[in-house]
Amino acid sequence: MAHIGDNSRDFEPGHSPLSLWNFSGTNEHHLPLQIGDTVHILQASEGWYRGYALRNRAMRGIFPVSLIHLKGAHVERKGAEENIVPTEMPMVQEITTTLREWATIWKQLYVMGQKERYGQVRRMMCELMERRSQLLSGTLPTDELLELKKEVTSKIDYGNKVLELDVVVRDENGNILDPERTSVISLFHAHRQATRMISERIEEELCSQHSELGCSAHLASPSHNLYLCVRNFVCNIGEEAQLFTALYDPVQQKMISENYLIRWASTGVPQDIELLNNLKAIFTDLGSKDLKREKLFLVCQIVRVGRMDLKETYTRKLSTGLRRPFGVSVMDITDIIKGKCESDEDKQHFIPVHLVAAENDFLHNLIKKAVEGKEINHKGQGFWVSLKMLWGDLNQVRKDHPHLVDRSTVVVRKLGFPEIIMPGDIRNDIYLTLVQGEFDKGNKKTQKNVEVTVCVCDESGNVMQNVIFQGAGDKPASEYHSVVYYQQRQQRWMETVKIAIPIEDVHRTHLRFTFRHRSSSDSKDKSERIFSMAFVKLMKPDGTTLQDGEHDLILYKGDTRKLEDASSYLNLPSMRSLSEAKSLSGSSFRLSGGMAGMGISSRDSFQISTLVCSTKLTQNVDLLGLLKWRSKPNLLAVNLQKLMKVDGGEVIKFLQDTLDALFSIMMENSATDVYDKLIFDALVFIVGLIADRKFHHFNAVLEAYIQQHFSATLAYKKLISVLTQYVDSARQGESSESLLRIFKTLEYIFKFIVRSRHLFAQLYEGKEKAEFQASLQQFFLSVNQLMKSTLEGTTVLSQGAALKYLPSILEDVFGIFDCSVLGSLLRDFIGNLAPLRLLKQKLQSLTDIVNSSIFQSYECREMLLHTTIPILQELIEKGEEEEACIELLSNILEVLYKIQKRAEEQLMCPSGGERQLKEESELRKVKGHVQMILEQLLRTVNRRVIVLDQEHDLRSHYVACMTAILNQMDEAHYNSYIQAFPSRPDLLDFLMETFILFKDLIGKTVYPPDWVVMNMVQNREFLRAINQFAKTLTHMFLRSSSLELQLWNNYFHLAVAFLTQDSLQLENFSHAKRTAILAKYGDVRAIIGAAIRDMWYKLGQHKIHFIPGMVGPILEMTLVPELELRKSTIPIFFDMMLCEYQMTKTFSMFEDELLRKLDSEVEGGRGDEQYKQLFQSILLSCCRNHPQLAKPGETFVALVTGLLERLLDYRAVMNDENKTYSMSCTVNLLNFYKEIDRRAMYIRYLYKLKDLHVSYENYTEAAYTLLLHARLLKWSDEPNTAPMQGSHSQSPHTQRQLKEALYKQIIQYFDQGKMWEEAILICKELAEQYESEVFEYEMLSEILQREAKFYENILKVLRPSPDYFAVGYYGQGFPPFLRNKVFIYRGKEYERREDFEMRLLTPFPNAEKLQTTSPPEQAITDSPGQYIQCFTVQPVEEARDRFRGRNVPEQIVNFYKANNIQQFSYSRPFRKGPKDPDNEFATMWIERTTFLTAYLLPGILRWFVVTATATTTISPLENAIETMKKTNEKILTEINRHHSDPSLPVNPLSMLLNGIVDPAVMGGFAKYEMAFFQEAYLAEHPEDQAQIEKLKDLIAWQIPLLAEGIRIHGKKVTEDLRPFHERMEQCFVQLRAKVESQYGLRELPFLEERRGGRPCSKAWGPEAEQPSSPHQGSTEPPSSRKSVPSASEHPPEAEERKSERRENRGSTFFGYRRQEQRPSIPEPPEPKEEKWRLSRNMAESVLAGTESKQLPPDRDVTTVPPSLPGAAGPSRGFTGRVKSASKAPPLPRKISSSVYEAFMEQTPTPSSGKQLTAEGSKGLKSPPPPPPKSKRLSQT
Repeated sequence: MAHIGDNSRDFEPGHSPLSLWNFSGTNEHHLPLQIGDTVHILQASEGWYRGYALRNRAMRGIFPVSLIHLKGAHVERKGAEENIVPTEMPMVQEITTTLREWATIWKQLYVMGQKERYGQVRRMMCELMERRSQLLSGTLPTDELLELKKEVTSKIDYGNKVLELDVVVRDENGNILDPERTSVISLFHAHRQATRMISERIEEELCSQHSELGCSAHLASPSHNLYLCVRNFVCNIGEEAQLFTALYDPVQQKMISENYLIRWASTGVPQDIELLNNLKAIFTDLGSKDLKREKLFLVCQIVRVGRMDLKETYTRKLSTGLRRPFGVSVMDITDIIKGKCESDEDKQHFIPVHLVAAENDFLHNLIKKAVEGKEINHKGQGFWVSLKMLWGDLNQVRKDHPHLVDRSTVVVRKLGFPEIIMPGDIRNDIYLTLVQGEFDKGNKKTQKNVEVTVCVCDESGNVMQNVIFQGAGDKPASEYHSVVYYQQRQQRWMETVKIAIPIEDVHRTHLRFTFRHRSSSDSKDKSERIFSMAFVKLMKPDGTTLQDGEHDLILYKGDTRKLEDASSYLNLPSMRSLSEAKSLSGSSFRLSGGMAGMGISSRDSFQISTLVCSTKLTQNVDLLGLLKWRSKPNLLAVNLQKLMKVDGGEVIKFLQDTLDALFSIMMENSATDVYDKLIFDALVFIVGLIADRKFHHFNAVLEAYIQQHFSATLAYKKLISVLTQYVDSARQGESSESLLRIFKTLEYIFKFIVRSRHLFAQLYEGKEKAEFQASLQQFFLSVNQLMKSTLEGTTVLSQGAALKYLPSILEDVFGIFDCSVLGSLLRDFIGNLAPLRLLKQKLQSLTDIVNSSIFQSYECREMLLHTTIPILQELIEKGEEEEACIELLSNILEVLYKIQKRAEEQLMCPSGGERQLKEESELRKVKGHVQMILEQLLRTVNRRVIVLDQEHDLRSHYVACMTAILNQMDEAHYNSYIQAFPSRPDLLDFLMETFILFKDLIGKTVYPPDWVVMNMVQNREFLRAINQFAKTLTHMFLRSSSLELQLWNNYFHLAVAFLTQDSLQLENFSHAKRTAILAKYGDVRAIIGAAIRDMWYKLGQHKIHFIPGMVGPILEMTLVPELELRKSTIPIFFDMMLCEYQMTKTFSMFEDELLRKLDSEVEGGRGDEQYKQLFQSILLSCCRNHPQLAKPGETFVALVTGLLERLLDYRAVMNDENKTYSMSCTVNLLNFYKEIDRRAMYIRYLYKLKDLHVSYENYTEAAYTLLLHARLLKWSDEPNTAPMQGSHSQSPHTQRQLKEALYKQIIQYFDQGKMWEEAILICKELAEQYESEVFEYEMLSEILQREAKFYENILKVLRPSPDYFAVGYYGQGFPPFLRNKVFIYRGKEYERREDFEMRLLTPFPNAEKLQTTSPPEQAITDSPGQYIQCFTVQPVEEARDRFRGRNVPEQIVNFYKANNIQQFSYSRPFRKGPKDPDNEFATMWIERTTFLTAYLLPGILRWFVVTATATTTISPLENAIETMKKTNEKILTEINRHHSDPSLPVNPLSMLLNGIVDPAVMGGFAKYEMAFFQEAYLAEHPEDQAQIEKLKDLIAWQIPLLAEGIRIHGKKVTEDLRPFHERMEQCFVQLRAKVESQYGLRELPFLEERRGGRPCSKAWGPEAEQPSSPHQGSTEPPSSRKSVPSASEHPPEAEERKSERRENRGSTFFGYRRQEQRPSIPEPPEPKEEKWRLSRNMAESVLAGTESKQLPPDRDVTTVPPSLPGAAGPSRGFTGRVKSASKAPPLPRKISSSVYEAFMEQTPTPSSGKQLTAEGSKGLKSPPPPPPKSKRLSQT
């Protein structure tokens, strides 16, 4: 954020302004703002601020005060930079920054239409904003604040990963790590940890969408929970009901959880109305074994409470309150438990009710039937429940799902202990299950309705109150009444209740069961008494509790008072056993007098089952015997041995009591060692139990016991003694299985030892310290001797266990020994082991030692490093146990970093001199250890990184260690390391390795791109190392005798690679990321750039060795878009030029290399307009200051800037979807390279252009492009220096081979583009080579066959002529290569102008289309916008003498009308003078513009720029002459077409003839007569006399053409159109009479000869020397034109018919369609409609005068004659007989064959900027006309 300016007022400096709303601004003085913009306020005045936004400091303006919010902040200045830091807590700042960064991406997602990701980001942003509000509220307690911070950081990290942003590394408290205060190793591990956690979070998100995977992801959780919500219960009971819900295992056929009890009222709602819609329970303690059960069901037993029989009515008083079976509901929840189906609290499941068939059906049996899955007719009765699996212990679940599990949620526990017993989980529950019973009916007629009543009584028989729970969620009761089954001898209840008795009362309580018959009649029921009783004591006489399992109880009968009197039965046996069965059988059993009134019910039986879940009561006699060892001391040894066979759960429950007993035995028997080993083994057994996963939570309990309750002061002596004995025994080869167990528990054994010694020392003031140290030392020596052993088997296992567990005791023994002694013991501990023995375990043990407090001591560290480093060096070099090696090295570096930082920080603090000296000494010691690692391991690690594959898992860890070593090195380390090399070649090798390694790591970073902190830290250390090694280069490798070119070259390449790496290109990053990097690291590019520049200048006379090799790297550096860097490094180019010039008097090597590299660099995305300007200005300035380089330097700069301009243009459009402009820029580039004679680059861009053309199917242009390359080659066997690019299997070796391959490709492209004429030329050249040079007749045969096929295609395949369009790009908004230029485009086949314009405007969506065809004004060309002008132009073909006087098929001629054209014309009609309302043709002038393109079309592009234009004005009379010529040509064309193909439809001919002979509206040529043949016009324009005569001549020549046309029409017209034909004939008779009378008779006898055969093009007339264009003016498809044989070549009739059939392949549909578009009524069309183009189907035998001259080859005549709109182009002419027009002759039946004369004269053709005139030749009665007066030619 920014601060308020100094000249602002009414503000405090501790505030930062922030925009609260968007402000777009309404005038130029307003400053546009967006929400969240931080602004710098410069002034304030009357509700307005003036200032700027920090995101754009250059733009200043005013903005309303109401939009700004002032926030607390302070300014941090770092040099010239200032950073505004808010005073909010860091987490709030991070959320704010994150939201801003996400918001930008969020908008982009919306624009791109990624709805799913857009919604996901929106939800994440909303969650963060909610958490931000909570943080800002300041009301959260500390623990909740910490939890909220963890949640926020998790969400931020997850969102960053999803949005592909950078990983944020944090410490364990969620605070962002500062790389300046964090070691490289810690950063590396933090990145790995963050990445792993984010990946796990993403997997969880995916798993939440796939429940099965979700469950498997939580299998690692020790506790699982099932959440149940009963939505509704619908059942027609009519009485109150009890609903018992539990989890049921059908395989074991038993419940595995408590019952969840819901009491349901008869009204259909819960009895407790507060539970309505709040019936929630959670089944807890489910473990992994429960999830693996084959099947698991949710079962609900429904027990009604009321009458015996629902069918009974209340006609008599009935007994009530009876619990009777009603039904069960079962649901298979196996898939939900295992996560295979959806688990959602909102989804409801329906569970139908299975009703009992009869009221004596046992519910347990009904459950088994229901589980089998038989369908029932439930009639809509059942439960609606929701289920969801929750993971974690209960506390965790309550935190994670407070909306589901709250205080009102009932907790239903599992029957038994969970898999993991938590220390605080204190239970004392006894679960009682009434299993079954059998009762004799006695004196009753029917079986009894037995009800069992259960109560808990004390030794006096008093019932204990409220200790029985029927189910979870229910209140406790004093008695429990079983379900009553109607008249059953064998009862099976399977009802479970929980009995919770205080621990102190268990020993004196028992369970009493009473049995009575229940009657349906209330009166009888009340009279029923207890008929039997049973009891069982909860604790045995030996102090153990009742064993789990079933118990067969003895039933006693007798007087009710006796049965309820505890003193009467407590001394009697309660359970049946073998001995009791014998004693109770027969009459041998007698009750004493005190027991009178009681007997045993021998016919009845009763079984129960109990399960004790108590952490205070034990059922184990052996454990109890140990706890009460004093009562039987003679059994002490036995009890100690039996302890190790006791179930672990029992021992853990009595952990403290057991340990107290063990140490009491030890202390009371301190004088003897009889029990020492047994006690030690027992202690090992107990500690080993805690290592079990099931009890690992009890570690804290054991720790607390040792610190708070343990008090055996002499235990340490005995424990050490026994421990040492075990080690010595194993060393001697004895069985060491016990030692393995001991080593596993060694940590806690030593905690007991150390604590005992501490208590002893406190008690006896430190006595026997030496003895204690000696005993400990003896233990270590014994272990060290064990490590020497080379035995296999259990000894190896013992050694491995020692390596693994011995480091765990170091924290406890540290301080007991002298550090040097302990260090030597540990050194021997590691060193005694054989070198290749247990390598991995050895390394892991060393890692644990390094992480202990021992390694903080200098003496220990010194000894251990001397042992460890050689091991690491050897193993890393061999590549063995690399993971363990790199882990050990990482830990060593981490510890050294912390020690070094701590010493440095303490040195910074003011302290006394002695302490300061101590800290300095410690710092020197640490640096010495760093030096040790540096000298022995740095190069080893470097070489290992070089060897490892890029994808190797450990490569990144190795690089982190290398970076950490560099990080801990200072300048002294570098100097001493360099000096330590024994020889100069060794140092050279090291520097070469390092430079190559650094360059490889920079180019192919081992870290993911989102590890930005790790990458920047690596860059920081690499930069420091590069600068240090640069000093070494200067000092040791610069002199001529010691110069190492390759080393210097590697340095420069490394430095440039460092500078140009992606992670340093700040301009490519978001604003937030760029700001963060600048604030933390700065822009290091300027630093390394300056270093490169300085190193270059230090080379002095050696620079020439690096030219041109260093041109590319230096260029790459200067192209980095950092202004200061460019300014400081571009002068290096001049230095290179100067250096080469001084040596060779030229800088051609530099120039060539720069041009070559510049091309690839700019194409790769580097370089911009700023660079071009800087390059130009800096180099020009340098060159002008050097006289010798001034002129060649300026030439060079102009060359480079010109190339840069073209390259930038090319790059700007190369990635556009529309490749049109990429082609233009490519042509500009290849022309540039051709001009400067860079052949390789020229050819490179030729192939780029070819590929672009092929991708757009511009095969003709692709062929012309390849032809440019082919023309550069010779037909020789010279070596090919420029291999052909593209998809060719082998590169040709000689120029001949390459040229031949190119020609074949060109022929193929010309064939695909239907340019067969061009392909034939190439074929001829190839054929000449095959025939005369290489004599490849087989190839000659193939090429001639292809050539023949092309000739055939010319005549038979349809080739539509393309349209041409003029396109102008006006305005400064276009790129320079388009700006204010006009291009001629060659359209695609059948492409309409509308489609072309749409394609043209696509790349410029903001461009405006100009609606006029005239050149735009200067205001448009200078405007900043974009304007496009587009209109159709006509090709102007060149004269071709070889067709003159010959019969040439139309298909041949038509090709040249639209191809190989360089001039194009556009005609625009306009009016001059007053408009004649009766005859508009009198004032219609034509402005004809001719465009000259740079190259012929088609060519290497589909368009070329216009290089010159010329404008000609055509008078109305000339326009009329042109129109009449085209009309006559049209008639002649139709005649020829029908002669050649009699099957053509007659409709187009009908329309054409009718529009001329019967003009309905325009009046035909009568309008011309009115306009030009009047005396007034002749008087006013006497110079037009010749032209008028010519027009009359054309009118006269139209009559014989019409006559022939009508004759053909008469032969082909159908009967339906006969009246139409007759009408046309009548009109023609009148027209003919009129014309012949006024203008004379004309005869065309050759028409008779030309009837039949295909149409040909023939130039008539004697003046063969005059230029003509015999093929101009026709767009008829080639297939419709056939050559016409002359009279002498006319075939016989039969041959003529065959020829007609053979040639009758014209495009009837095409011709018909094109003719149909012309209306019979001529109208002058709008110029922009260009309808005249639709009628260009003229024959090549054009009507021309004998003295005709070439007419302008224009095709864009927009006016139409009165007789025919849109007539075709100019004709070539023919001759005939002319008679006087004094009298109208009769209509001849046949055209006579007489002399015919020319009657056509060509009009002038404009030629690029010159005035062109046309000379007419008179006929028999027409003098040659003078040049027309009204022609103007203007050059533009």
